[in-house]
Amino acid sequence: MKLCISTVRPCTFPTPKCVSFSVRCSTARPVTQMPKPARLGKRWTEYQGVQNWQGLLDPLDDDLRNEIIRYGKFVEATYKAFDFDPSSPSYATCRFPKLSLFDHCGLPSTGYRLTKNLHATSGVRLPRWIDKAPNWMSNRTSWIGYVAVCQDQDEIARLGRRDVVVAYRGTATCLEWLENLRSTLTQLPDTTNVGLHDEPEPMVGRGFLNLYMSGTAEYRSLRDEVRVEIGRLIQSYGDEPLSLTITGHSLGAALATITAYDITTTFRHPPLVTVISFGAPRVGNRSFKCHVEKSGSKILRIVNSEDLITKVPGFVIDEVSSRDAIQVARFPSWLQTQWVYADVGTELRVSSRDSPYLSGPTANVATCHELDTYLHLVNGFVSSQCPFRTTQQPPITKLVG
Repeated sequence: MKLCISTVRPCTFPTPKCVSFSVRCSTARPVTQMPKPARLGKRWTEYQGVQNWQGLLDPLDDDLRNEIIRYGKFVEATYKAFDFDPSSPSYATCRFPKLSLFDHCGLPSTGYRLTKNLHATSGVRLPRWIDKAPNWMSNRTSWIGYVAVCQDQDEIARLGRRDVVVAYRGTATCLEWLENLRSTLTQLPDTTNVGLHDEPEPMVGRGFLNLYMSGTAEYRSLRDEVRVEIGRLIQSYGDEPLSLTITGHSLGAALATITAYDITTTFRHPPLVTVISFGAPRVGNRSFKCHVEKSGSKILRIVNSEDLITKVPGFVIDEVSSRDAIQVARFPSWLQTQWVYADVGTELRVSSRDSPYLSGPTANVATCHELDTYLHLVNGFVSSQCPFRTTQQPPITKLVG
């Protein structure tokens, strides 16, 4: 399901088009703060996408807005905790202990406890001379995120269930960038085409799959780390209402989608699995999209219309099947199997052009893709009739830059 919200210039409060949203347009929150929590109660499955967020996106429901930003803060913590310094002996690792990571990252009151650090390993084959290269060039395995489980009883009561979060950061290391460039589609392991006639095999970007499946003697693959930890948590808490929310930005958003599909197809009775992704590139082909939908994974993609990363890799043919479209266009068969992608899940579309802080000559490609920008746009978005609250504060990058 895709809900494309049209791009309109920012409204000035009040105007005939946004009078009905006057409270939304006049009430702004700094995106740097955790949103004021609302009690979700029995509606928690609705906010986790069990009905594909019908009726919650246009206008954007305030409680859903708060939940999106809350999960975005979990992703933000993965950047704050990552050691980006290539000269550091701890480069590409997590800078903080598990028990204090949220405190160090400005999230002292989440109600969640970090239970597992996660690592991604590049599958790029390196030449022998690379052993003598600097660590930032040869580092194969990097800390990419974590698993955390809600332990605070008040927060569990507010959420209406116990929630498990898997959070992934975006691209940071040299070999991860190389994996991003390996964008031809490749078949997922252990998949069949049962019930999906006249469809090619489910395929995803080769680089994304490499980072998910590869491991070393020291580190298991990301897939194995996630499977073991989620299996343990399901066994521990499976007798109570439980949700699994996988969230990520950029590369992390692609890995979140693959993780969701893996969990829902690996475990016999998985919890409700939801993806909240920010600035996700395209992940797989049309058959992969169909398999994800069939598996029960619920995916909400937040897309900035000006973000070029969301438009790559490959290309998308909408409305008709990929096979029919390619046959009509007389494209060679290899093009279909390696370069035709499909967008997955429900889309919430925002636009940098609607923010008075991000439009104009100061806007650039990098700013449009930053996680800060996404949280700023979600916090300011109202509806297709009133796309942005003009009193919304600028993103942090604009304040400090």
